[in-house]
Amino acid sequence: MILSLLAFAAVALVTPFAAGVMGRRIFPVIALVPTVVFAWLLTFVPAVAGGEVVTERIEWIRALDIALSFRLDPLSLLLALIVTGIGALVLLYCTWYFRDDEPSLGRFAALLLGFAGVMLGLVTSDDVFVLFTFWEATSVLSYLLIGHDAAKREARGAALQALTVTTFGGLAMLVGLVILTVAGGTTSLAELVADPVTGAAAEVGVALVLVGAISKSALVPFHFWLPAAMAAPTPVSAYLHAAAMVKAGVYLVAVLAPGYAELAVWHPIVIGIGGFTMLVGGWRALRQTDLKLLLAYGTVSQLGFLILVVGQGTRDAALAGTALLLAHALFKAALFLTVGIVDHAAGTRDKRKLSGLARRMPWLAAFATIAAASMAGLPPLLGFVAKEAVFTAQLEAGAAGGPDATWAWVALAAAVLGSMLTFAYSARFVWGAFGSRRDSEPTPLHREPAMMSLAPGVLAAASLATAFALPLVEPLLDAYATALPGPTEYHLGLWHGLEPALAISALVFGVGTLLVWQREAVAHAQAAVPDTIDAGRGYIRLVGAVDRGAARVTTLIQSGGLPGYLAVIVAVFILGLGGAAAANGTWPTGIRLADGWAQPVIGLAMIVAASAAVVVRQRLTAVLLVGATGYGMVLVFGMGGAPDLALTQALVETITIVVVVLVLRRLPRQVTVRRAVVRAPLRIVLGALAGIVMAVVGVVALGSRVQPTIAGGLPALAEEAHAKNLVNALLVDIRAWDTLGEISVLVAVATGVASLIFVSGRQGGAPRLGDVDRRRRLRPVPEPADSMRAARRRLAEVEHETDAAAEAAATRQTWLIAGRTLSPRNRSILIEVLVRLLFHPAIVVSVFLLFVGHNAPGGGFAGGLLAGLALVARYLAGGRYELGEAAPVDAGVLLGTGLFVAAGTAASSLVFGLTVFESSWFETDVPVLGTLSIGTSTLFDIGVYLVVVGLVLDILRTLGAEIDRQIDEAGPDAVPADPAEVRA
Repeated sequence: MILSLLAFAAVALVTPFAAGVMGRRIFPVIALVPTVVFAWLLTFVPAVAGGEVVTERIEWIRALDIALSFRLDPLSLLLALIVTGIGALVLLYCTWYFRDDEPSLGRFAALLLGFAGVMLGLVTSDDVFVLFTFWEATSVLSYLLIGHDAAKREARGAALQALTVTTFGGLAMLVGLVILTVAGGTTSLAELVADPVTGAAAEVGVALVLVGAISKSALVPFHFWLPAAMAAPTPVSAYLHAAAMVKAGVYLVAVLAPGYAELAVWHPIVIGIGGFTMLVGGWRALRQTDLKLLLAYGTVSQLGFLILVVGQGTRDAALAGTALLLAHALFKAALFLTVGIVDHAAGTRDKRKLSGLARRMPWLAAFATIAAASMAGLPPLLGFVAKEAVFTAQLEAGAAGGPDATWAWVALAAAVLGSMLTFAYSARFVWGAFGSRRDSEPTPLHREPAMMSLAPGVLAAASLATAFALPLVEPLLDAYATALPGPTEYHLGLWHGLEPALAISALVFGVGTLLVWQREAVAHAQAAVPDTIDAGRGYIRLVGAVDRGAARVTTLIQSGGLPGYLAVIVAVFILGLGGAAAANGTWPTGIRLADGWAQPVIGLAMIVAASAAVVVRQRLTAVLLVGATGYGMVLVFGMGGAPDLALTQALVETITIVVVVLVLRRLPRQVTVRRAVVRAPLRIVLGALAGIVMAVVGVVALGSRVQPTIAGGLPALAEEAHAKNLVNALLVDIRAWDTLGEISVLVAVATGVASLIFVSGRQGGAPRLGDVDRRRRLRPVPEPADSMRAARRRLAEVEHETDAAAEAAATRQTWLIAGRTLSPRNRSILIEVLVRLLFHPAIVVSVFLLFVGHNAPGGGFAGGLLAGLALVARYLAGGRYELGEAAPVDAGVLLGTGLFVAAGTAASSLVFGLTVFESSWFETDVPVLGTLSIGTSTLFDIGVYLVVVGLVLDILRTLGAEIDRQIDEAGPDAVPADPAEVRA
């Protein structure tokens, strides 16, 4: 199973590139993946139907008992077959549905294949948190697939609506899963069902999980997102919204039913909401004139029907529910694909504009009629078999009496009334799509490839064939159903004799026919019913209210510029932490002010520097004074026996000063205040209170420990990681997850900085700094030699340069390659010499720090910062051309490679059967060098090194080289761009 998921992921990753060459012919190629997996899954049917359960497990996060655990039992195998089988047909259908010039065709193909893989992972996951990960991934992928046509406003809105509803439902489900796993002591879904949680934890946990299920399966009141999602391409509707994603909620209810169907919250939610949804969806389907919307509301109705049945909690209902689940996937996918063909051929889905299609598209009409008849429950189709089983199960549960008999009768009433509506809208679909209207000419059609009807034809044929091959299908369904209580005599069949269920079916057909015959009266009755309660409009009002509230809050607290923003942040800090500190009841018994005479001196110097930074008016002076406080911490760390921290702090402080100085080039030299948003007295009060609160928090933190520190166990952990440097072992081994998150943030920061600089400015008028084409972000990094020659010529031609200066620029000894591109007044021969002498040793030392960090002060972060400082020196000494020569690589490549190496180190452990980030190493004796030890932590540290170097290089290219280029192109008369315009 894990290899199958990896196959889906690998092929999905290469699909966009292959589609650029193959066009729509990529679809039959990638359809081979679900086809092969479907065939492989079929080989498990006999064993699983016989009671065997296939499992795979790879330990992942042992402390939380989370594992990559997958399980094939009868229910998950049934869903896996549906996901892969119908997925293969839908992908094949896309070959003729799309054109080669379809925008983002490769992206769509990759997303649809990736969705199939994610859905396969969802229905086979046994660990509830892995299942939840796949659950949320389906929401994200459905968002991208629904919004495939980004030019359509309704597609974007529908995608966001689907994502919002299903994600919030998923968050409620996550809370429920946490409650159940904590109370049950396991994250295994099978174990939670086999040994159910009881008491209040079970009631609350299961109720929250059901919220997630009904939001994903579009039950009332969350049903509105599914019809809106019909803005998606038809293959998406046929797969996600008929056969796959919306079945996730049904699957979850069916999984939990054997263990939790007796809970007090179960039947009111499952049967109450399921039955109501069936009626609402069927009623709304009758009103639709768009064939796709008719099927969408019909899907809402059928999903309510499915959850109502699989959640009833008896053996017969479970058997009927799984049969209905299979039948629905077959007929509804076929019908959606049929609508796609009709839409392509006729250019419309409005049944009022369609006429005479049955005569000119007889095969498609036949397939659609078979599928619609199965949806209506007509014999001899699988839909009829399933509905007969549903009526029988509900009749027997109601007749058996007991506490759940009332809910059984409620379920039967909802099922009968909903089936009448289903029959009616099924008939209206067939007549609307393929019937001939007396008052209309035959609809003009475009000729569509005959192979386009292959997928709906196969699905319609399966709806018919399975009704006659029940002995082959039923064992798998019955293997799941036997896990629920109840007699086991009932079996699926086309004919059970003259029985009550058959009489109910006859009643359904009769009333359904009457609804079709009296369709005008039904339409008038529907029009007379006020639509006062509309969940879709309620969602829009709720979102609008949230937007307006957010706008008001933003206007209130973010209308005063940077001082106002900082005042709000500091005030919240004071009130939040200050209030918590005031309520603290644990204080240290004694306070040690210092560990030696030097600490008070350093602290006093830091206080003086910080105070001076507040009052000086020169920005550069203020930056240097703030930096002095950071270097004071370097001394404190160094004297406190923390050389790693001291080294890293010194490098970070230096890099920070350089970055801020680069930014200052775009700001006035003097600190000016146009308008006193926050008055000086208030600033003083806020600053003083913030300092006091921080000091109190520090004191409280020192005195609040009630348990022994874990520091005593860290040396042993470092020794297990083959490390002598505890700090580095913490960063790249013991707490490597934290470091991976931190370098991911660094990559995001680099991307954000670049985005602020490489943006399109306002065109026309006087040149403005910041007016730059977005495509410059992707231009080659090294400045070519002819660019440097052009810069030298411009330098010699500048009018304000003296002849002597120009001659000096041409004849002065050059210690750096790009030295002569700088104006003589901006060159320093001393700096050039120093950089020339120290750059390469600095790079060597940075690599040395990288590799010795596991056993001595250093590491990837410190080494990367030192290499970054070396690049800073090259840029400051020689400008942007020198930077291009020093680092002829794209910063984005370094960032991406570093993150890939670090994350790949985490994932590679799984290949060898280890947990994520579990260390392994290789040792050997090398002449002269001695014992050489290379471990996975070293590889991870290399990734950190590359990310840090890439970050510094990206900042130098954006805040340094790119601004230099903008200044050169804008000329001396340019004015600084308005930051708001640069961001626009």
